[in-house]
Amino acid sequence: MSDLNDAQAMPWPYPVSYGKENEVRADVLVLGGGIAGCHAAVHAARRGAKVVVVDKGPVIRSGSGGAGVDHWHAACTNPCSKVTPDEMMEAVRVFGDYSYGEFGNGITSYIQCNESYDALMDVEKMGVKVRDVDDQFVGAEFRDGKTKLLFAYDYVNKTCIRVNGGAHIKVALYNELRRLGVQICDRIMVTSLLTEGGKQGARLVGATGVNVRTGEFYIFNAKTAILSMSVFAGQWVFSTELAGFGSIFNDPNNSGDGTAMAWNAGAELALMERSGRVLSSGFFRYPPYGTGDHNNTWFACTIVDANGKEIPYVDRDGNMLKTVSERYRPAPGQKFSLYGRMGDYSIWAPTLIPDLSERIAKGEYALPLYADLPGMPEHERRAIWGLMIYNEGKCSIIYENYCKAGFDPDKDMLQLPVMPPEQYGHGPAWETYGPRQWREGAFGGGGGIVFDWDLKSNIEGLYVAGSQQYSGGTHSHAAATGRYAGRKAASCARNANPGLIDRKQVAEEKARVYAPVMRNDGIGWKELRAGLCRIMQDYCGEFKSEQILQMGLRWIRSIRESEASTAFARNPHELCRILECQTHMTIGEIIMQASLARKASSLLLDFKRLDYPEPDPPEWNKIVTIRQENNSVKVGELPMRYWLLPPYAPSCEENYRKHCEL
Repeated sequence: MSDLNDAQAMPWPYPVSYGKENEVRADVLVLGGGIAGCHAAVHAARRGAKVVVVDKGPVIRSGSGGAGVDHWHAACTNPCSKVTPDEMMEAVRVFGDYSYGEFGNGITSYIQCNESYDALMDVEKMGVKVRDVDDQFVGAEFRDGKTKLLFAYDYVNKTCIRVNGGAHIKVALYNELRRLGVQICDRIMVTSLLTEGGKQGARLVGATGVNVRTGEFYIFNAKTAILSMSVFAGQWVFSTELAGFGSIFNDPNNSGDGTAMAWNAGAELALMERSGRVLSSGFFRYPPYGTGDHNNTWFACTIVDANGKEIPYVDRDGNMLKTVSERYRPAPGQKFSLYGRMGDYSIWAPTLIPDLSERIAKGEYALPLYADLPGMPEHERRAIWGLMIYNEGKCSIIYENYCKAGFDPDKDMLQLPVMPPEQYGHGPAWETYGPRQWREGAFGGGGGIVFDWDLKSNIEGLYVAGSQQYSGGTHSHAAATGRYAGRKAASCARNANPGLIDRKQVAEEKARVYAPVMRNDGIGWKELRAGLCRIMQDYCGEFKSEQILQMGLRWIRSIRESEASTAFARNPHELCRILECQTHMTIGEIIMQASLARKASSLLLDFKRLDYPEPDPPEWNKIVTIRQENNSVKVGELPMRYWLLPPYAPSCEENYRKHCEL
């Protein structure tokens, strides 16, 4: 028995009613109240559907975008944009934030490029300050005088919008849900999907959940449902003392529950073998956005060395840039650029000299390096530190604490770490990595549910939005796909009858959920979670093989039958965490099964099979899918561009116009 469980538990502050049942009915059941879920609920409710939103946290701030957003990608339909959705779509699909290559999905990329600006206008109408209505940036190169929109990265083509009030976006969405009469079920962990007759792959009829404060059981009956519970996080990394729950960009509640319950219900999954050493990896990282940088939210900050010598910027063709203004412009002959140098040369943005690490080694520049905010033009300095740093994700905490501690961007510089170029590709960055075997699936992992042009899964009545989808994306992707899925689910619900819930399926789930609180002692959730991460590190790390993966599967099954079967909870919070550990076991098995199914290495997927070392052989230029049928794993495949093959039309525009239901 662990020290955690030996310790005297503090009195639980809420009344506990384990086993008490609550029944909730909906036309559209939205599972996950993050950015995608809220937009889905709003648009379903506006079409007359009775909508219920369920979230493990408080919807007013929950989700990966709950803390805010500073820049809105692929807003191609804004009145200042010089790039069309069709021109941007391939860049977003293949070379966007996550560099999916041909594994990127054209359906959601096209939806994002067509609807992300509309989604931004939605939240502006809800009260979010998007434009520079206070005229704080009059005269700035990135400000459009007529619309007062503020742009980021590419000041010529203007497809990415700075969000002036992005830190409060979830509050506005929450208030709109309340105004529309949407029923909000806060702090309820959804534990399973209910299907007709309790059969895998059958029509969806509802879901079950448990209140993480009171322990009460919930049975949701719905005509349709939208899964928008984000991707799994913390599968490889877990140390609450040093690294928290996992990904720096994700809500700590993102444990993969949606993916696991979809798998158990018979949903088809894709790209689950993809993982990588991404921004959430390692114990030793610096606070994200809390050190100097030149990328992303900090783009394109002036960087100097320890002696005050400025590090030059170059355009995509290696031409030295002499002014700050030039850093925000495409190279001569370049149609448009996205920030950084991920993906294809055609969209590379200006960056620091790519051989900086080598020049440091030769003594040309002296470490440490610093982000020279005081050396930036005033508008650019205030746009980075104040507008973007404050509004991006969890960074309002960094902004407020640094300011309280006396940091003054007009006078002070922030040090930035340097990462070897083989790890990141273009010089310094604000993130350091842990050991190479530590992986992460969230924020760029890519694995998730397969869907069609209606954003519907293979399970009748089950839709998917946001990064719950395979090849998920950014905040604006979640907003755009959420509003689209909300329309589709509401339309389906109008013509559907409520399904009958199978009481046997409910009883079995109820027994599983409450098993940990029926025990008096056993292993604690932290020990169980840490042990599962170790299994993933050792048996599903950077390098994989049939033998290693099979050993990993045996270990997870052994833990499920032994240690996990003795885990006990003293209160609903610990019950939630133990159920998350069960989710992590399921996700681990899915990842290993998908890794076994792809018998080829892949550079694009950062996938390395020791027993199949050849990267991306032509015969594996396909999407591997897996699902459960009668509790057996079924491996399938999809063509890379299945969304343009029969029965679909051969163009994204035609398919979108046919299905979008604007």
